[in-house]
Amino acid sequence: MLIKKWEKLPKEFQIDEVRPYWEYLRKKNFSLFWKRVFDIFASGIMLLILLPFFLILSLAIIIDSRGGVFYRQERVTQYGKHFRIFKFRTMVKNADKKGTLVTVGNDSRITRVGKFIRKLRLDEVSQLIDVFRGTMTFVSTRPEVPKYVDKYQPEYLATLLLPAGVTSMASIKFKDEDKLLEGKEDVDKVYIEEVLPKKMEWNLSEIKKCGFWRDIKIMFMTVFTVLFKK
Repeated sequence: MLIKKWEKLPKEFQIDEVRPYWEYLRKKNFSLFWKRVFDIFASGIMLLILLPFFLILSLAIIIDSRGGVFYRQERVTQYGKHFRIFKFRTMVKNADKKGTLVTVGNDSRITRVGKFIRKLRLDEVSQLIDVFRGTMTFVSTRPEVPKYVDKYQPEYLATLLLPAGVTSMASIKFKDEDKLLEGKEDVDKVYIEEVLPKKMEWNLSEIKKCGFWRDIKIMFMTVFTVLFKK
C-alpha cells in the first residue's frame, strides 16, 4: 500500500492534477504501512468468524438461482491495476451482458435472495477476501469498472494512488445510488456525467483526511447506515 516515488508512478499519474495528493500521501507512508497491517489482521479474523455465515449464504444463493456463488467483475485498484472483485452474486447469471454495468432500483436482473443480500449490503462482505489479498483496503474510494475509469477527469486519478476500498464517505452519501439512476433513459450517461463527479468530490476530499481513526469512524458510520437506513 506504500506510495511509490513520483518517477515510479505510471506515466499517466505523473501530472500536475495528481501531484498535490501524491505529496500528501507520500508523507503518510508510515501510517499506510500500519493501515495494511490492520487490514491483514482484521480481515483475517473476520473471515474466520464469518466462515459459517459465508457457507449458509453461499448455499442460499446456489439454491435460489443458477450460477456461481461469487460475481467476479473486473475492477480497478491502486495505480490503475485491474483485479476481479469478490462479491456475493445477487443477480442472474451473466447479468452484466443483459444490461448496464450499474444497478438501478427494482432491477429485473436481481434474484430473490439477491434482494435480501443487497438490502443489507451482504454482497460486500465477501470483499474481506480482497482486503486480505491486498487488492482492496477497508476504507478508500470504491472500485470502478474499467469502462468508467476510462472516463475519469485527470484529477480523479489521484483516487487510484491508494487501493480501492470496501467503503468510503462517498459510498455512505450515495447509499441509494441505484434509486438515483432508476428510470433514466441512458443510465451510463447519467452516471458518468452527474453521479460520478459528485462522488469524486467526496473521494478527493477524503484523501487528505485519511488516517486510522478516520477509517474507524467511516467503518462504524457504514454499519450504522446499513442497519438504520431511514
